[in-house]
Amino acid sequence: MSINLPKPIASYFSADLGDSETVAKCFTENAVVKDEGNTYIGQAAIKQWKADTSKKFTYTCEPFACEERDGKTIVTSRLTGNFPGSPVDLRYFFNIEGSSIASLEIIL
Repeated sequence: MSINLPKPIASYFSADLGDSETVAKCFTENAVVKDEGNTYIGQAAIKQWKADTSKKFTYTCEPFACEERDGKTIVTSRLTGNFPGSPVDLRYFFNIEGSSIASLEIIL
């Protein structure tokens, strides 16, 4: 199913199929990502987070729902891959500043 995502978020999900540097460029310089109990601050840390995740697992991510709530854009996506518990539906809580992502929290 195809959904209409805000441009910075669509760019993030497209970049997620590629390399970690492209993913990091979707974020503001001092952006914050929270995932699996860890917090990553800044583009360099976000690039490393994505590189480490990509080394551990092979996966596909298919967004299927999007809503606005409390100033955040919440995208629900089906993640399928070679990780424990696959497939799983994750919620991505995005905060956008201008044309970039200022924060992302990924919750099961």
